[in-house]
Amino acid sequence: MARVIVVTSGKGGVGKSSLCVNLAGQLANMGYRVCLIDADLGLKNLDVMLGLEGRVIFDIQDVINGNVTLNKALVRDKRLENLFLLPACKSIDVTKVNYIYMEKIIVELKREFDFVFIDSPAGIERGFYNAIRGASEAIVVVNNDVTSIRDADKVIGILNSQSILDTKLVMNKVSSRKIDEKTCIGINDVLEVLNIPLLGVVYEDESIIKANNNGTPLIMESKNIINKCYLNIAKRLNGEEVRMFKYKRSILERIFS
Repeated sequence: MARVIVVTSGKGGVGKSSLCVNLAGQLANMGYRVCLIDADLGLKNLDVMLGLEGRVIFDIQDVINGNVTLNKALVRDKRLENLFLLPACKSIDVTKVNYIYMEKIIVELKREFDFVFIDSPAGIERGFYNAIRGASEAIVVVNNDVTSIRDADKVIGILNSQSILDTKLVMNKVSSRKIDEKTCIGINDVLEVLNIPLLGVVYEDESIIKANNNGTPLIMESKNIINKCYLNIAKRLNGEEVRMFKYKRSILERIFS
């Protein structure tokens, strides 16, 4: 039975979709069968980030409407045979999607995969509650700015109230230079505020934007320092102990990766 993990945030633009794509890619490359669900139903970004938009024939709305089976709607990645995507649909009315449909989809996927990642819409509206249905774990993605952390704190409280207690933190778009200059909140300060385990840190790098635009996840670039961040997160998620490494662009002697 798959581990079902919702990837969420309180604020938009923190990079949770990038985390979904690259973390799923790392685990698929490690031999696990992984399915991504694009639950950000009105936006539909994951197919573009994976370079699969031209291969999408059916989507989650077709499954909900009973037009096709779930397996027929899944799109297999063209580079990683263990990675699959259930695409979202831009035209769907999120307010009319009942959470029961999401639960049914999750139950079916759990039988076929090792990991199921749900890319949740930002915020705490109806789409968020639909996305967390069926998940037993959560990864909360934040940037080290006040609004992101404040909103994440609200999301963590809601996750706990919905019995999703296995919640971990990923700090994304982290700039060591800004931390040193004290122009943003430090990692330890974020951990003290949110009080959940740190799964990893992904540093700020333009290569992520280029990869998303090109539909080529950084999993394909093994020498990229950001790719190493995602790989370490995948290993920690899988229970491995991963030692810290020095980030070459930082003057900090040690920092979480």
